[in-house]
Amino acid sequence: MSLLLDSVTVSITGRPLFQPVSLKVEPGQVTTLTGPSGSGKSSLLAFVCGTLPSGLRGSGQIRIGAADVTRLAPDRRRIGILFQDDLLFPHLSVAGNLGFGLKPGPHRAAQIGQALAEAELPGLGARDPATLSGGQRARISLMRMLLSEPLALLLDEPFGRLDAALRDRFRRFVFDHATARGLPVLLVTHDPADAAAAAGPIVRLEPAQR
Repeated sequence: MSLLLDSVTVSITGRPLFQPVSLKVEPGQVTTLTGPSGSGKSSLLAFVCGTLPSGLRGSGQIRIGAADVTRLAPDRRRIGILFQDDLLFPHLSVAGNLGFGLKPGPHRAAQIGQALAEAELPGLGARDPATLSGGQRARISLMRMLLSEPLALLLDEPFGRLDAALRDRFRRFVFDHATARGLPVLLVTHDPADAAAAAGPIVRLEPAQR
């Protein structure tokens, strides 16, 4: 299913941060969202996934396939998001993190095992996340999110804290998994290399007219 934004903008005290954005991200496509710092890129992503902070107001329509999700609660939108920080739970094991959003059932252990294998960390479910490298933690964060079976993926500069070698590897890891699942992906980045690797449309946020 595609991700559609129709005349979306975010305002503070009635003043829009950027000109309305309309775009369509096809299944398996990565669309890059660019613009200067403070232009509202992260706020746009927050509006799309339903976590816009108090004091900001979003307008426009968000659709996944034929479904209008604009006014749904975040947990009902089925939109995953990754940040620079992996946000793993320190009190849970690696397997506990992966299984956090899974319902109890006979297939839960197999799902966690498959996720560990895809993250190239088979057999490490009992490990403390703090003992993993930055790249390993990033992969676990992605697999945890994918286990929730999102219909779209938002990326808020998730590669920024990794060194160049890990950045390239994790970027390909994310794009490959999103493409294999047919997820529409909206990427916020300041790095031209990210946009080049995405090999999709590039949309620039334009400041709202004052």
